Amino acid sequence: MKYTYLGRSGLKVSRLCLGTMNFGVDTEESEAFKIMDAALDAGINFFDTANIYGWGENSGRTEEIIGRWFKQGGGRRERTVLATKFYGDMSTKTDGPNGGGGLSAYKMRRHLEASLERLQTDHIELYQMHHVDRNVSWDELWSAFQSAQAQGKIGYVGASNFAGWDLAVAQGEAKSRGILGLVSEQHKYNLLCRLPELEVLPAAQGLGIGVIPWSPLDGGLLAGNLNRGGGGKRSGDTSRRDKHAEQLDAYAKLCDELEEREDVVSLAWLLANPAVTAPIIGVRTLEQFERSLRAVEVELDSATLARIDEIFPGPGGEAPRAYAW
Repeated sequence: MKYTYLGRSGLKVSRLCLGTMNFGVDTEESEAFKIMDAALDAGINFFDTANIYGWGENSGRTEEIIGRWFKQGGGRRERTVLATKFYGDMSTKTDGPNGGGGLSAYKMRRHLEASLERLQTDHIELYQMHHVDRNVSWDELWSAFQSAQAQGKIGYVGASNFAGWDLAVAQGEAKSRGILGLVSEQHKYNLLCRLPELEVLPAAQGLGIGVIPWSPLDGGLLAGNLNRGGGGKRSGDTSRRDKHAEQLDAYAKLCDELEEREDVVSLAWLLANPAVTAPIIGVRTLEQFERSLRAVEVELDSATLARIDEIFPGPGGEAPRAYAW
């Protein structure tokens, strides 16, 4: 496994991040345990989850599974750089009008305490805002994060689904306080979703924020399972496959020439971008996990990257050069 620093921090994380969104939903607890054990054995130390995972009435289930895995001991917790997120609706009957989703200091305190309990740990290395909340000031947010850091409950702060200008404002406010600010931004980024190249990626790179791509295979569309008749798991896969059929067929041929699987090349393409810290591999089975490990070993040359650009054109570069003279 290869490692890199998480943004401007001194924290080293693996170049692949284990996503746990399927644990307790499509992946049984026993299989999830096997996947997490295999991840540590393979050198992956970066695990990502969220308080909302499990979804609906089962929200929190994924964190509980990870907590029970930690409880087995054997250095599992000590070897894991743990990342979780808050924002989603985790309402209880006592929340009243302060229920629902959001990022207030009230929610942060309650959601952090609940996540720590479910995860059976006393600290979280990376605590992330799952979405931007422009109803909450950065004075409120940074005060709440600093308090949690001072208490030793969180180490670093990350964002997810932020626009480039949100990242800039967050770091500006952090600098005025003399603090590190954000170290990471989780963002949807893959061969079929290259819009972040306009603003988010250059902003993150310039501000010292590591980018953690989610949905690196676009829900399986870039994994080859639909291209080879394997069928898709999520709704709408067939129509999306039809929409991108020509591109996906050309991509499959390129990967055949490279003698590499489509999912591996998709991940390797992300890893070739200097703005990217670690794509999240949201596997459902141990077999899928083991296949994903190959991506770290694959290095795509400039000719291959150029051919990929021809198949999946990006926005044309960074803003404003992509659209201005």
